[in-house]
Amino acid sequence: MSTGELLSIEPQELQFPFELRKQISCSLQLLNKSDNYVAFKVKTTNPKKYCVRPNTGVVLPRSTCDVIVTMQAQKEAPLDMQCKDKFLLQSVVTSAGATPKDITAEMFSKESGHLVEECKLRVLYVAPPRPPSPVHEGSEEGSSPRASISDNGNTNTAEYTPVSRVMVDRHDPQENSSEARAVITKLTEEKNSAIQQNSKLQQELELLRRESGRSSGGIPFMYVIIIGLIGIILGYLLKKT
Repeated sequence: MSTGELLSIEPQELQFPFELRKQISCSLQLLNKSDNYVAFKVKTTNPKKYCVRPNTGVVLPRSTCDVIVTMQAQKEAPLDMQCKDKFLLQSVVTSAGATPKDITAEMFSKESGHLVEECKLRVLYVAPPRPPSPVHEGSEEGSSPRASISDNGNTNTAEYTPVSRVMVDRHDPQENSSEARAVITKLTEEKNSAIQQNSKLQQELELLRRESGRSSGGIPFMYVIIIGLIGIILGYLLKKT
C-alpha cells in the first residue's frame, strides 16, 4: 500500500493476467485519509492501450473510491512478458463540496504553486489462472521479469499522458468476422440476382426462338394453300370447258 498524506493506494502494482485477444481489467482502491475533499487524476505512458474509469474524480473525506483500469486486447505477446508501461496518480486538496465537473488540469500543475501528491504505479503481466493439476509444480514466483521503475524523488510528468475513459476503437477478431459475414452475404445476394437475371434472359431467348420457328414455318404452308386454291380453280374451269 502506498501511503501519502492525502490518499492511500492499494495495490501498488497493476497486475494483468495476460491473455491474447482479450480485454483485461484490474482495480485500484483510493482511500482519503484526510478531512478534506481530494481530487485525483490518472495518467499513463501508454494512453492508447488503457482505459481508466474514472480517470479523474473527487474522494470525499475519510472515504474510498474504486478505479478500474482496463487493458485493450493485445494481438501479440510482449517479449519475456515484460511491460514497461507506467501509471501516475496525482492528488490535490480541493474545495469542500467539489465534484468531478470542477476538476481542471490547472489544479494538478506544480508550476501554479499547488501541492500535488504523486504516486507511480508499474504494470506487471502475470500468467492467467490455471485449472488445478494433479502434478505438483514448482513455484513460479519471480519468474516474470518486471519493468524497472525510476524511484528518484523527481517525477517526469511529461512522459505521462491523461488516460481516456473510453476504450480506443480497434478491429478485433469479432469485428473482422462480422465484416467478413457481411461481405459474404452481399456476394451471395449478388450471385442470386445474377442467376435470376440469367434465367430470365434464357426464358426470353427461348420465347424468341419459338416465335421465329412459327413465322418461318408459316411461309411454305401458305404456299400450299395458294397452290391448292389455284388447282381447284383450274379444275373447275377445265370441267366447264
